[in-house]
Amino acid sequence: MESQAVQDYLKAIYELEREHGKASTSALAETLRISPASATLMVKRLAELGLASHRPYQGVVLSKSGEKVALEVIRHHRLIERFLAEVLDVPWDEVHDEAERWEHVLSEELEGRMDAVLGYPTTDPHGSPIPRADGAVERPPGVPLAELVVGQTGQVAEVSDHDPELLRYLGGFGLYPGAPVVLLGLAPFEGPLTVRVGGDEHVLGREAARHVLVTVP
Repeated sequence: MESQAVQDYLKAIYELEREHGKASTSALAETLRISPASATLMVKRLAELGLASHRPYQGVVLSKSGEKVALEVIRHHRLIERFLAEVLDVPWDEVHDEAERWEHVLSEELEGRMDAVLGYPTTDPHGSPIPRADGAVERPPGVPLAELVVGQTGQVAEVSDHDPELLRYLGGFGLYPGAPVVLLGLAPFEGPLTVRVGGDEHVLGREAARHVLVTVP
């Protein structure tokens, strides 16, 4: 069994690679709120365990076994989020932190039962794909809301879940997965967006809009 710290590092590396193309030790330290020296020591430990390696200009790269562990932890996390939201009615801006506490102790038997009770969901409450039991991840294509052109329509696919305040802000506009959205206006010089969500119009900050992925026809 990998320690909780090892699992946290592997998950963070996987998510940094997906979001930014690579996971540098400095980005890893910032994500986990530790010192760069601590991150470097743990990366060396992961290399000794055969779970990851550090490559010049590529950052920290997971091995196949490291990626398998990361995806299993992510699967636990997102299934728990879905369970908390659907069964216990926990608000979507609170499920992430709760799932962080549960993800390391969920047994495989309970994971299977939870998956079945939920009807084998494919996404968490924020639209992020839940890895299958075999590690496969189905991620539909999406573009940031901030990158749409005026007049373009789409549907919210995924919202970043790492900032509860941001989730409350976006939830106030109805920007939940599945919501129809139209970009009505785009102010110059990094100004705000005017969007229609369902039947309501809202003015949305550009930075916040970068954290909303939208599928377009």
